[in-house]
Amino acid sequence: MSTHKSPALHNAMWPGLVGKGGDAEPPIDLDTMLNMTAAAEVDGVKFDGADLFLSLPHTDIDSTDDDLKVLADKLSSRNLVAGSLVAPVWGPTGGGSAMGSDDDIAKFLTQVRKACQIGQKLRDLGIRRYGVIRIDSATGVEDWAKDPAGNTAKIAATFREAGKIAEGFGERLAAEGEICWGGMQSWRRNVELLEQVGMPKTVGFQADMAHTMLFTMGFNAPEDRLLPEDFDWSQGDQLAAAYRKMAGALRPWTFDFHVAQNDGTVKGTGSHDKTGRHCQATDPNGKLDVVRDAGAWMRDDNGVVTRAFAHICWDGCMFPNDVMMNQQTWNDILATMIKVRDAHGWE
Repeated sequence: MSTHKSPALHNAMWPGLVGKGGDAEPPIDLDTMLNMTAAAEVDGVKFDGADLFLSLPHTDIDSTDDDLKVLADKLSSRNLVAGSLVAPVWGPTGGGSAMGSDDDIAKFLTQVRKACQIGQKLRDLGIRRYGVIRIDSATGVEDWAKDPAGNTAKIAATFREAGKIAEGFGERLAAEGEICWGGMQSWRRNVELLEQVGMPKTVGFQADMAHTMLFTMGFNAPEDRLLPEDFDWSQGDQLAAAYRKMAGALRPWTFDFHVAQNDGTVKGTGSHDKTGRHCQATDPNGKLDVVRDAGAWMRDDNGVVTRAFAHICWDGCMFPNDVMMNQQTWNDILATMIKVRDAHGWE
């Protein structure tokens, strides 16, 4: 029996696209993703909403007002609402590097502006009451490493301009740190970047449990690792302590939270660079205690529930299509989400 009503429980739509297409598996269309989400149910509890990827073949970043009305109807007809929106800030989706040329940065900011416009219109349509616009540096670690200080300063300047755009639409931006993004590949680098941006009410962090676990292991940033290189994964208390230390540094900046599992490896498919390998909620190789470690983000250093997130979202990027097309996958995920909410939520 579910004991809490808040935060709302969402499913991410982008796992139907990320790492798909090209030489990889075909994408899964938005209607199918929404149908699988809406059909999930555990003891009478269902998903409350969906977080959306603003790029074709899901939701066009250049959607018309009529397109967005159709999208709102797709959600409402399934008793779902919209939450956070992913701005397609990368070169292949029409954006550009946040530390790139003037043209790259202009494209990055244009995609942020378009995403904020869509967010505002979905609010006006009554289908979106909470959520952020998700961004990242849209550049690789290798290019960033050619001039760490200078490139971080460039990314921070771009994020500040993006923050000003977001404020004009009543939106907040959350930068998702992953080991594949330059200037965002470790917990320390993310804090450094956000401090340089200096807009703590507008530009913050999006924490994904799978991606951030790799921060403790020092992938792409061995100088910032919190676990020994030969870490014994049976030492759950040591992992929990390292994870809490990492989350404690980023939590004050965190606007948006993804529940996920990770097996301690990295994975990349299609055009997506290697990053945290998301596992199924019930994967026996998963290294996180999902319910326990979600508390590192949903509770403060004193163990008090922060109520910082109006919704939490499951992220299962790069799951194989046969797994994603199995309804039991989404029921298992929903059951895990309910356990997280029961442990760290509120009425």
